[in-house]
Amino acid sequence: MDDEDINIVSDSLTDKNLEQIDQLLERQVQRLIEVQTYLRWMFDVFLWLTVGTASIWALRSDIGLWIATFTWAAVRITLAYNRLPMLGLGICVAMTLATLVWQSSIILWGINQREKRSLIDQVKRIKEKGKSHPLWRWVCEERL
Repeated sequence: MDDEDINIVSDSLTDKNLEQIDQLLERQVQRLIEVQTYLRWMFDVFLWLTVGTASIWALRSDIGLWIATFTWAAVRITLAYNRLPMLGLGICVAMTLATLVWQSSIILWGINQREKRSLIDQVKRIKEKGKSHPLWRWVCEERL
């Protein structure tokens, strides 16, 4: 074997290694997206169980009025005189809709290049930190 053959063999080995590294990084980015989706939904559930429940509880008498005779005037009066509970419900609804839109855009159109670059950088930071990073177990650890 001369130098040219060795270079060809080493080039093909590095190409295979780079391809394996790219596939591994792609799997880790996909796992990071799944973890982020899970965490977003968990945050939404937490908001609904805390802020949403408290807001609905504060509006229970007005909700009873709405059930008895629904008018837009009753909704407007509730908005005007119960701003904090309505703000709480607005935050819960807004966060839920934001999560739905975010997840739907990923499902329908995939990830754009800027966001993918950001996710790759985030995976690299997780790898640098190692096992001490809270997401390392779910993103970087290879399961057999």
